[in-house]
Amino acid sequence: MTQLKLAALDGDDLAVISAHMQDAVLLVGDMKFMPGRGQFAVVANRFDWEHAENGLGDGSAFRRQRTGLHFNRVLSAKAIGINQRRDDGVLELLSITFEPGEAPSGDIVLAFAGGGTLRLVAECIEVQMSDFGAAWETQSKPEHDLREQT
Repeated sequence: MTQLKLAALDGDDLAVISAHMQDAVLLVGDMKFMPGRGQFAVVANRFDWEHAENGLGDGSAFRRQRTGLHFNRVLSAKAIGINQRRDDGVLELLSITFEPGEAPSGDIVLAFAGGGTLRLVAECIEVQMSDFGAAWETQSKPEHDLREQT
């Protein structure tokens, strides 16, 4: 597996990172806001969708990769529906989006399965994603119920 290193400076770039991070699994304790530095960091186990969808590896098991996300120029961070007192709480990342404010500022929103969200108020979009360490095989592929709930 080729290790990815991506950067986002606008909403389109952020959508690419979001696609690669969809279904990443992390612990609450693997997120940290550093207000004095204006940074927010996340370490997660991302699912390798490219391998799964393109049949890379000729039918071998699915893979996960340890990945770091680094958000710069963050003014504040607010978790909603996430128990921050449980460092061992498991979260599954669904998407990362940008809600524009007064240009170029806005909110970067990380949405998690089960309804939890993390809202980062940022001066602008400045995000880096970097894989590190060896990838490992997993037998399970994340699945989503696409039926509308009524």
